[in-house]
Amino acid sequence: MSELKRSLNLFDTIMLVSGSMIGSGVFIVAADMTRVLGSPFWVLMCWVISGIITLFAALSYGELAGMMPEAGGQFIYLKRAYGKLTSFVYGWTVFTVIQTGVIAAVAVAFARYVGVFIPFFDESNSVVTINQFSISTTQLLGVVSIVFLTYLNSLGINNGRIIQRIFTSTKLLALFGLIILGFAVGYKSGYWQTNIELPFKNETFATKQNGFSAIALMSAMGVALIGSLFSSDAWNNVTFIAGEIKEPQKNIPIGLLVGVLLVTVLYILANIAYFMLLPALGSPDAQTVIGKGIEYAQNDRVGSAAMYPVFGDVSSYIMALLIVISTFGCNNGLILSGARLFQAMANEGLFFKSASHINKFDVPSKALWFQAFWSSVLCLSGSYGSLLDYCTFASLLFYIVTISALFYLRKKEPDAPRPYKAFGYPIIPALYILLAGAICLDLLIYKPQNTFLGLVIIALGLPVYYFFNKSKNASKFSE
Repeated sequence: MSELKRSLNLFDTIMLVSGSMIGSGVFIVAADMTRVLGSPFWVLMCWVISGIITLFAALSYGELAGMMPEAGGQFIYLKRAYGKLTSFVYGWTVFTVIQTGVIAAVAVAFARYVGVFIPFFDESNSVVTINQFSISTTQLLGVVSIVFLTYLNSLGINNGRIIQRIFTSTKLLALFGLIILGFAVGYKSGYWQTNIELPFKNETFATKQNGFSAIALMSAMGVALIGSLFSSDAWNNVTFIAGEIKEPQKNIPIGLLVGVLLVTVLYILANIAYFMLLPALGSPDAQTVIGKGIEYAQNDRVGSAAMYPVFGDVSSYIMALLIVISTFGCNNGLILSGARLFQAMANEGLFFKSASHINKFDVPSKALWFQAFWSSVLCLSGSYGSLLDYCTFASLLFYIVTISALFYLRKKEPDAPRPYKAFGYPIIPALYILLAGAICLDLLIYKPQNTFLGLVIIALGLPVYYFFNKSKNASKFSE
């Protein structure tokens, strides 16, 4: 059996971090965040807080990546600190929804925006209908894109690297260009001053908190942060592919820092551009882009709405092309890296044994196809959106648990080699745990159904772990 080859350099690492983070979220979530908060200032504060939280996490992960530069990343960190059960439950949640669910959602977003150019790909255009179940042409194209990218990545790491370089570079340059245009045009509109002075306003949260505005604001921000945190997620995917990165002890920490910082700055600037180009508040019944504002942008397509003052009717096509490029490149990074985690699980006897296979092109092809199969099922089921909501909470929990491993391993293995030590330790990792914990608590209060179902998915991993463990022990006994 071949082994993974270290062929990715620092530039590839940065492209993987930033490319996996930028999907379609930054062009959409500002609408819902504005509806929740009513204030562009606090929306921007959510993006700043998300960036700081993500950067704190990335700085903390750098130490773990330097200690354990192996394929599987976060799974390996959790196994070393807390044992196989904890690491399996994490891997189980990643496979059932976090990784595959995001791949499915990004694939459908890709297909939706292809539909802007090819109307055949429309969610109302069904190819299969059985009672209440139907498969649209959009879902079908989403599956085709997953299969196509999986096939390309199964032919060698070089294919995935080339796609990641081209598509991530293109979308970074395009996003930067749109920000510059947005600033140039928006400066003259006069919306910025009016928008930035709007106060926090959400009667639902104020009522629940008996009118205490400070508490109401913090509660609403906890809910609004889900949009910006989701858009900033997947930065940790680079740790899954550590076994194929040159000088991982150095390149992964630097790649995490540069990639996260770059995307955070672009996200904040993009949202400033939105609020310079359009009024924040509007009416859902308005007939014009300006009348709807960012709050009620059509189908929450804030990016397209914001570009309307710049490009007019052509803006929807320009943004659609950018999102097609963005989502295609994002899914390439997710597909490329996710399979390495499942391969690491298989090596430990905690996943289907065949997933550990490395093909003649030195990639875990069977793990790639397992991932593609389940992502496609979620794509066709139409349930991926709900699954993502349920597991946003679970994802945050695992980040907290992983960063707590930093403290545990410092105590458990004080003399272990640490080529990179977490910047600001112990303050920055502790701050991350406190901030992420506060968001989790807020979600438990305000989105109990989603958080409970996230916990249910995690809990289901326990009996599955014992099944794999039993199967592994039975196999050893029979030998």
